[in-house]
Amino acid sequence: MAGGTLAAMTPEQLRELIAAGETLDVEFKGEAKKALSDSDLVDAVVCLSNRPGAEPGWLLVGVEDDGRITGARPRHEAGSTDIRRLQAVIANLTRPSVSCRADVFALDDQQVIAIEVSPSRHPVGRSNGLYVRRAVGSDGRPACVPYPFHEMQSHEADRGQLDYSTAVVPEARWADLDPLEFERYRRNIRESRGQGDRSLLDLTDIELAKALGAVVANGEVSAVRVLGLLLFGREEALRSLIPTHEVAFQQLAGQKVEANDFLRLPLVRTMEELLGRWRARNREQELMVGALRVGVPDYPELALREAVANALIHRDYTRLGAVHVQWHEDRIASPVPAVFPRACASTTCS
Repeated sequence: MAGGTLAAMTPEQLRELIAAGETLDVEFKGEAKKALSDSDLVDAVVCLSNRPGAEPGWLLVGVEDDGRITGARPRHEAGSTDIRRLQAVIANLTRPSVSCRADVFALDDQQVIAIEVSPSRHPVGRSNGLYVRRAVGSDGRPACVPYPFHEMQSHEADRGQLDYSTAVVPEARWADLDPLEFERYRRNIRESRGQGDRSLLDLTDIELAKALGAVVANGEVSAVRVLGLLLFGREEALRSLIPTHEVAFQQLAGQKVEANDFLRLPLVRTMEELLGRWRARNREQELMVGALRVGVPDYPELALREAVANALIHRDYTRLGAVHVQWHEDRIASPVPAVFPRACASTTCS
């Protein structure tokens, strides 16, 4: 019933919703012990607004956590609840304003206030600056938990509404970018067999960085973006200014770890370092094809390039956690943390 609309809600459907218990989409607020304040009610609406999914959620006032219907207390004069005033309070105390649909139902001689809350495409907070979101708590039950800023950024990025790579890093300076990395970038274009944009080769370092959107510049560089550090940053600058960027190369033989290298390097150099480690371990067998000997590697290099590129490009740089490229005895995989897309260098993922 969580997918229904308030206009179509019936008392029978409301009973079904209550019988199913609290979920990420449904929250109960009982008033048996004390009245629910406007502040606590708005907090619950904010929480339900900041939840995954696309279906409407429900805040049910007058229902205890265990599903008992104890009734909602009148919120306004003359012993009644004015739904329009309730909706106005929610809209006035949320940023951006949340427009909810609500109604009062009579169940078991008790009143239940049902408030329909749709998930928001943007983070929603209280007018006083409080941000919470709906999630599974430490006890395995749905709960309202803090909504820190980096998770809001991740929320926006997941929906294509925020490109974190364009964010300016206030502490970063042009000197934090390494001229050698600009040359490495140009060399990759020259060696790309026509796939790179050769018009970039004749640009100066500043012109190249500006053309890529890596810096803010008008003659001189006034700001460095996250992209600039990821592509051209010195190792010490990456460690201090983008601590979320880390790549691990691990070689496993059963339960034994034979290599465990953690890299905090610019992306193009990171790709080269990983390829070097890959090539040193990728065995090749020769097959006779007619009169020719043809070398067949255990794993195609193109597959690694694609897998690692996906892992590095699509990962969430607002969150801690290294991208892991793992070499096993019988397979190669490049898993990434659960919040990132999976990427494999072979047809088998670990």
